[in-house]
Amino acid sequence: MPEQSINIDFPWPTPSGLKGKPVWNGRGFHVDGRSFPVLSFEVGAAGWTDDLTTFHEHTAGDSHFIDMASRRHAVSQVTSHASQGLPVILDIGCSSGFLLEDLRTAFPDALIMGADVVLRPLLNLAKRSPAIPLLHFDLTSCPLPTNSIDVAVLLNVLEHIEDDTLAVKQLFRILKPGGIAIVEVPAGPELFDIYDELLMHFRRYKMSTLSHMFLQTGFSVLKRSHLGFFIYPGFFAVKKMRRKKRADISEEEIAVLVSQSINQTGRNPFFHLLMEMELMLGKLVSYPFGIRCLLTCIKPK
Repeated sequence: MPEQSINIDFPWPTPSGLKGKPVWNGRGFHVDGRSFPVLSFEVGAAGWTDDLTTFHEHTAGDSHFIDMASRRHAVSQVTSHASQGLPVILDIGCSSGFLLEDLRTAFPDALIMGADVVLRPLLNLAKRSPAIPLLHFDLTSCPLPTNSIDVAVLLNVLEHIEDDTLAVKQLFRILKPGGIAIVEVPAGPELFDIYDELLMHFRRYKMSTLSHMFLQTGFSVLKRSHLGFFIYPGFFAVKKMRRKKRADISEEEIAVLVSQSINQTGRNPFFHLLMEMELMLGKLVSYPFGIRCLLTCIKPK
């Protein structure tokens, strides 16, 4: 992957225990005479773990139809709403870096950064893609300066944060006036099941609840829709079946069941085609329901 243009004036925050101003040298951070592949800050308890990252890589990988559609939607929203010039784009919850790669391909002249609340995946990602600045922090105590980010993308992040309202307030703070937030979360509180438990979700969302939280924080909504509209009936049936089974299966059986489900459907060419059609039509319409809520917001100027 080619080197990205470096915004040397970005105000990188200084982790506790260090004194100097971090400098990004194109392959890592340099501060206090030391080099760091990841700029790491203190984090609290998180609704995600190293093991869940490994589980996701081994099951869904980078080619599961719903995740591929999710990333394509995110990139299209950045294309549609980001300001001209060289924006600073932050992928919060970047995990294995699949979206980061898509963003760098689509916006080679932008400063693309990744952040996550777990460190090990970031260290592994730094070895594979050393030219991407990576930060380890907790969004509810985000160390980034106020008004420093043009675009923030959060794909399936807020459901892992217990105090999601505080996380959205921090998101609003770090975005520049006119900055864009592109958010995706699992839809349907009534469908919370063993899959959500395994992935350490605190909740699933109603679109009205999600939109209200962002509006109350000060955002204006640019677009709201859903992902997985056409496959929702089958998804709904499977979710209801899992909820009935919950009392009869162990934690180990849950992991096996979820893994089998992801593997069986993830690379199905029919589902890939269906999502292609959904994304195309989604440019013209907003879907009233689906597997995931999609929200694009702007911080007013």
